[in-house]
Amino acid sequence: MVVDTTSGKVLQEIPGMKHVHGVALVSDLHRAYASNGHGNDVSVIDLNTFKVVSTIPVSGKDPDAIIYDPATRRVLTMNGDSNNISVIDPMQGKELSTIPLDGNPEFAGSDGEGHVYLNIEDKAELARVDVKEGKVVNTWSLAPCEGPTGLAVDAADKRIFSVCANGWMIVTDATDGHQVAKIAVDKKPDAARYDAQRHEVFSSSREGVLNIVRQDSPDSYSKLADVPTMKSARTMALDSTANKIYLVGAKVAERGKPVSGFTLVVVSGK
Repeated sequence: MVVDTTSGKVLQEIPGMKHVHGVALVSDLHRAYASNGHGNDVSVIDLNTFKVVSTIPVSGKDPDAIIYDPATRRVLTMNGDSNNISVIDPMQGKELSTIPLDGNPEFAGSDGEGHVYLNIEDKAELARVDVKEGKVVNTWSLAPCEGPTGLAVDAADKRIFSVCANGWMIVTDATDGHQVAKIAVDKKPDAARYDAQRHEVFSSSREGVLNIVRQDSPDSYSKLADVPTMKSARTMALDSTANKIYLVGAKVAERGKPVSGFTLVVVSGK
């Protein structure tokens, strides 16, 4: 679904998705890349027409989180059922290679310098990947984290934020992997974002709370606010220019039941 953030109106519904998990934007190509978990492929969407223009098969199983790494100009999918990363060349429109992982990948983020960081959910680890070399170069423990999901990157200060199912936000130094801080957040989060302009970190949970953490310094953090949203609103996007957070939830979103009451929740800053 494509929504106009000014009016709140749905501009377009794009058919053909197969349990789509995430979307990566490549603005200079005017393309969006959507990972289809049940199709083992990626839909390529023209951002001018909002139409699917091609499909890229991947050898990985259940492509989940998907990001664009600007340094290497590669689109990367984190494949949940095959424990690897698919490396896609968006210009050629094909998978070039895969990068093996030692566990189940969750969300990932790029530092803009050719390194990608991702949570390994079943191992409670943070992996550092050299995209150009095509390999994991470091793996660091996130203890006492259990089930890390959402991840955000502070590229300037070399800090990685991982949010965990058992209610922790773990801050890791991206240069050597040592744990900088741990902050209590609501349990069962699924997304994290970092606002470099305001030095704030966000964690959204299916419990219906948006946790906002202030970055007082790269090594010091404090809880700023806990904003009520709605149950199941755990998918998140940040518009730092407008100082707004967008969350997606539903009134009925229980596993095995048809989703109803699909809602876009907007949280506006001061």
